[in-house]
Amino acid sequence: MRVKVNHGPHTICDVKYHFVWMTRYRYPILKGRIAQKCRELLVQGCSAMGLQIIEGQVCPDHVRMLISAPTTIAPAEIMKVLKGKYSKFMQDEFPELKKRYWGQSMWERGYLCSTEGTVSEERIWKYIENQMDQDSSDNFRILDSAST
Repeated sequence: MRVKVNHGPHTICDVKYHFVWMTRYRYPILKGRIAQKCRELLVQGCSAMGLQIIEGQVCPDHVRMLISAPTTIAPAEIMKVLKGKYSKFMQDEFPELKKRYWGQSMWERGYLCSTEGTVSEERIWKYIENQMDQDSSDNFRILDSAST
């Protein structure tokens, strides 16, 4: 699958977020029709926000997704939509979820978010170190033409 790079008026970016979030109490509720509907809603939500799903899994008690996103959408905003908005839709469609969670969110409060990039941290460190004066002990410097 080819991942499209996000283009803005003055930017080109390739930002990928890896998200994992669990069902409340780790109940294994994401099976059968419920799992299908969850997947459908997540695909629709990502599409509406301009996100591209690179990889994903709906497991019985959690969801994992690797998403390519523009820099204009914060990870917290992505989770707010994907977890908050769609929990209500799921409970409205499946009364057994509403009964189990008493109208509360079907997701745990927290989530994991990590980034994935095309440039490794080690490569960034080497680039920054090669641009700096080797004698200084400060790890966040100002470089100007007079000091280089």
